[in-house]
Amino acid sequence: MDSAHRVRAILSFVQAVDAGSFAAASRVLGVTSAAVSKNVASLEASLGVRLLNRTTRTLSLTDEGTVFLRQARVALEALDAAVDAVAAQRAEPHGRVRISTSAAFGREQLMPVLPGLLARHPGLSIAVDFDDRVVDLVRDGYDLGLRGGHIRDSALVSRPVCHLNTVLVASVDYLNRNGVPRTAEDLREHRLVARRFLSGTVDVWSFKDAEGGIITIDPADSAILTLSSPEALVDAACDGIGIAQVAVHLAWEHLEAGRLKAVLRQKHHPGTYEMVIQYPHRALVAPRVRVVLEYLLEAFAQNSTLHVPLERLAEYAS
Repeated sequence: MDSAHRVRAILSFVQAVDAGSFAAASRVLGVTSAAVSKNVASLEASLGVRLLNRTTRTLSLTDEGTVFLRQARVALEALDAAVDAVAAQRAEPHGRVRISTSAAFGREQLMPVLPGLLARHPGLSIAVDFDDRVVDLVRDGYDLGLRGGHIRDSALVSRPVCHLNTVLVASVDYLNRNGVPRTAEDLREHRLVARRFLSGTVDVWSFKDAEGGIITIDPADSAILTLSSPEALVDAACDGIGIAQVAVHLAWEHLEAGRLKAVLRQKHHPGTYEMVIQYPHRALVAPRVRVVLEYLLEAFAQNSTLHVPLERLAEYAS
């Protein structure tokens, strides 16, 4: 196998593992599924070992494949670094970068930084899809994905943006009319606004108990309003409908303005959600994608509303 063929075969193998199938890898690489399969087969033949176990629906790594994948990524990353070094000496990065993001984060956090990004890199064009469902970045052809929640381990690289701490909030008017809850049990006597994810599950509320453990409450049991939009939860709380659990960064301006108060701050657990930027393995990151990634990470790091210390909530507690 000559060098050019070997590189194509290794790239096909790595992409097939990342994408989960030869068909998905073929869409990313711009070749036929048969070509990807042939490339992997020829690589296995030249190595004299099977790298992938194939079924009609899935691919799985053999022990030899796991070892080879680790080294293949190192090799591809070195090759990619060499290409980037040359590209960095050329003109401004250009081309389209596709981004998938949730509606709330996309509108409130991503959109405000895009003018600066496009001004710095005029050769780029940005395509953003707002979708609260979790998409398959590789299968659907996205370069970057902005996702929040409990981030699962995957073949994607995840770069942290911020912790998505939550806080219980209510309007001053609501608290004046209904009183301030002092314990988690008191919430059973209050009007609650719950969030239902698109998966159908309801976002539970967590509290710290006297022994240092965590207890949870399902607000759906007594909620008078259930919403899927995180911004709508904030609006409902501001309108005095009830108590809602919302992301700190979405509630912050309303807390500062006095429209909302933090409830049960010392007892409420802020959760373990996080916001990340995800993308396929860094060995395959093009210069146009890399500059967007680094710009967004820098911009989000400088956004103080995404990094509000939880101690600051004491200033706005009921």
